[in-house]
Amino acid sequence: MQNAKDTFYVTLRDRLAAVNPTRTMVVREVIRSGVLVAENELGSAMEPVNAFCLHWAEMSANAAGEMPLVALRCEIQYATDGSAASGGMDRGRLMAAMDAELIAAVNAAPQNTMKMNYVGAAGGSGVAAVAMGTNVFWGDVSFGPLTTKDERLERMATVEVFAYQEAGEL
Repeated sequence: MQNAKDTFYVTLRDRLAAVNPTRTMVVREVIRSGVLVAENELGSAMEPVNAFCLHWAEMSANAAGEMPLVALRCEIQYATDGSAASGGMDRGRLMAAMDAELIAAVNAAPQNTMKMNYVGAAGGSGVAAVAMGTNVFWGDVSFGPLTTKDERLERMATVEVFAYQEAGEL
């Protein structure tokens, strides 16, 4: 299912960058788009604020058809402290903006894309991602409750992601 997870991440990252190109973060002194996948980062990396952090949770598979249909739950955590210029008093507005960005990126049509194999394409190797034979598709984003931790507002949203497991896939 790694190809489905990678494909959904890249699609979400690119859509969020189109919605708000200024949403970036610094990870290990490198400026990146404002989306990361927790399982792909070093354990010491802290959860960023004003960015989206993807966690892959439950997985199920239905092998009744020609190709198994796999369902994954993607948990998207994000938080804001507000801006320093407003003394954090704008954190509700900043959280609402992040909610709107996530809706625009996830719920926009089409809610599917060609599944890609990114092995060898990472790290600027010059190797292009390879299109596979099936699509990755997903449902609408669902929002969990807004929580407060000290002066920080936090939320977790979830998206159900689906893909057929092709022959030879990990």
